[in-house]
Parts: sequence; structure tokens; C-alpha cells
Amino acid sequence: MPIQHPTQASSLADILERVLDKGIVIAGDIKISLADVELLSIKIRLVVASVDKAREIGIDWWEADENLSTKAMKKKAKATV
Repeated sequence: MPIQHPTQASSLADILERVLDKGIVIAGDIKISLADVELLSIKIRLVVASVDKAREIGIDWWEADENLSTKAMKKKAKATV
């Protein structure tokens, strides 16, 4: 009798929905040194989440960026008048 393993087929849409619902954080540091002299340092921080989840965890920087928000653009235009 062969061993049967349960399989759970998930479509890309299901996986994306799960990631956006829960959120995912990817963090990493890259440092390049030569003879104990740091030549390059890169810090990478990536958060993938839905807008609702991002607001829930306190991330809402796009609301104040006039390049991404018409509300922020209008607020800046009023301030410069």
C-alpha cells in the first residue's frame, strides 16, 4: 500500500492574499570591506502588506508624500500660496 501525503494546492492568488493579510518583512545588510576599511554598506528593509495591515502596524508614510498622495499635494500647494 503506497504512502499517501495530503496535498494542498495553493494558487498564486491565494498565497498573495495570505501574504498581504498577514504581512511579511524582509531585512538584510550588505557590507563590503577591504583590509578592514568599509567600502560600501547597504541596508535593505522591505515590508510587503496590504494598506490596511500597514496602517494597523503604524506605517502610513505614503499619506504625507506629495508624489504619492493627492491630499498631501493639495496640502503643500495651500501652504505655498
